[in-house]
Amino acid sequence: MFGGKVSSLPQNAASVRVIDLFSGAGGLSLGAQQAGCKLVAAVESDKWAATTYESNFPDVDVHNSDIRNIDAKKFARQKIDLVIGGPPCRAFSTSNQRNRGSKHPDSLLFKEYFRFVELIRPLGLILENVPGILQTENGSFYKQIEIAFRELGYHPSTLIVDASDYGVPQRRRRMFMIGTKVPVNLTPPKPHAQRVSVWEAISDLPKLENGAQHAELAYRRDAASSYAKKLRGKRKKCAGHLVTRNKSDLVNRFKWVPQGGNWESIPDSLWPAESRAKERHTGLYHRLKAGVPSIVVGNYRKNVLLHPTQNRGLSVREAARLQSFPDWFEFSGSIGFQQQQVANAVPPALAKEVISHIYKLLLP
Repeated sequence: MFGGKVSSLPQNAASVRVIDLFSGAGGLSLGAQQAGCKLVAAVESDKWAATTYESNFPDVDVHNSDIRNIDAKKFARQKIDLVIGGPPCRAFSTSNQRNRGSKHPDSLLFKEYFRFVELIRPLGLILENVPGILQTENGSFYKQIEIAFRELGYHPSTLIVDASDYGVPQRRRRMFMIGTKVPVNLTPPKPHAQRVSVWEAISDLPKLENGAQHAELAYRRDAASSYAKKLRGKRKKCAGHLVTRNKSDLVNRFKWVPQGGNWESIPDSLWPAESRAKERHTGLYHRLKAGVPSIVVGNYRKNVLLHPTQNRGLSVREAARLQSFPDWFEFSGSIGFQQQQVANAVPPALAKEVISHIYKLLLP
C-alpha cells in the first residue's frame, strides 16, 4: 500500500495485510476490513477487549498480552504491509488533567509500536491518537513520534479529522499520523454533505428502562435513516441493551435536564449537601440533542450521558451506534467492560474513510 515507489503498490486493498497494535475491541481494525484490507494479527492487553476482538474477527491471530512482553520477531517473518494502532491516549487527553503527560504510566507505550515497526518493516504506518498529543508537554511526545517515523525511514503526515464529517453521528476529533516511504501531500478526505444526527442513529432501537439488562430485543420501529439501515443489515433483532442502573435520586435529577443541557439545569435542592459544584464539568449529566450529532462518547457511564428522550443513560448498543459499529458486532464482558470498550474505540466508519482515502491517494 505504501511502497517505496508508487509503482510497487498493491493494485487493490485486499492484498494489503494488516496488523493492529493496541487494538482494543477492534474499531480501527473493522474500518481497515471495511476498506478491503486483510487483517492478519492484533495485540491487545485487556482480556475482555481481546475476547470481543476474537469473537468478531475469528480469522485473526489475536495476542492477549501486554505488548511489552511480546516478541515482535514472530511478526517479522510474516508479510505485513501496514501497521496500524492507537497507543493508549489517556496520557495525552485534555480531559485527563490529573496525570496527563509524562506522569502517566502509559505515556511512552508508543515506543512499543515502533519496536514492532522496526522488525516488521511494513510498507506503511497509521498511528491514531487524540489531537491533545500535539499540545501535551509542548508537543514533546508528538515530536518524539515524528522522529521515530523518520529514523525508521517513513515520512510522517498528520491528519486531524472530526468523525461527524464522515458519517459518524458524533463530534469526535482524532489524529491520524501516516507513515509512507515516499513523501506525499496528504489532505483530509472530503467531508460528507450531511451529518448524521443522534435520532437518525438510534431512534429505531428498543425503548429501555433504567438498569435494563436485555441480551437481545427486536427493533422498536423501521430504521429512520440510511445510516441505521446500514448498521442493521437484514437483522430483526440486536443485542447489547445494557443500561447502568442509577439510583432513584439520580434519575430524579435526570428529569430536569433538557436536550443539550447538563447538570446546571438541576435544582440545587436535588444535590447532596456535601456535593461541590466546582467538581462538576459540562459533560456531566449531558442529555443528547436528537437532531444533531452526539458529543464525544467518552466515559459515558461515569459522566452519565443521557438518552435524548428517556430518563436514563445510554445503552451499550446505543453508544455503539453512535460510534458506527454495526449491530452484528457484539461486545464481551460485564456492562462496565462493554461500555469501556465502546468508549475507547476508534469509530469504524471514520477509520474506513481515512484508510480508503489514503489508499486511493497512493494508488498509481
